[in-house]
Amino acid sequence: MADSSTFSRSRATHLIRYAVATVLLLGGLYYAWITLPSMTPPRDKREVEALMLVQSHPAIGFPTILQAMNEHVRTMKDRGQGVRLGEWRVKHVEDDIYEIRVQLRDQGVRGQWFEREFIWHAHLELKKVNAASLPADGVTPKAPDMDQPPASQPTAPSQS
Repeated sequence: MADSSTFSRSRATHLIRYAVATVLLLGGLYYAWITLPSMTPPRDKREVEALMLVQSHPAIGFPTILQAMNEHVRTMKDRGQGVRLGEWRVKHVEDDIYEIRVQLRDQGVRGQWFEREFIWHAHLELKKVNAASLPADGVTPKAPDMDQPPASQPTAPSQS
């Protein structure tokens, strides 16, 4: 017959093993939830086109907006600061205009967290991207206004 202390010890050992496995599993799921972007695909071809138009648009200091956002995330991680780039979301506004949003959460040097929402409007017919939020304006270069005539150049005073 088995000793009752041996039986309770093996039962306690099994419970501890299950508890550790459960904690590890839950920790892994939590880590994946906070670090991995969502894999929600856009619904239609026009949304994909709008998203690609914004992500491939030139950024200040980088070849594309997508590269600028990814580089920011990489440098924050290299510094040991917390950072999370959210899911790129696309919403049809009207006609050929789509709104693209992405949230960025990053940790400041003093440990405080900041959340910024980058918003762009993609005009598919014109193949044009406009920043629609202050954070997006800091990433997106200003396009020259084509509607206004160029400013006249001042002429040097004539030597008479």
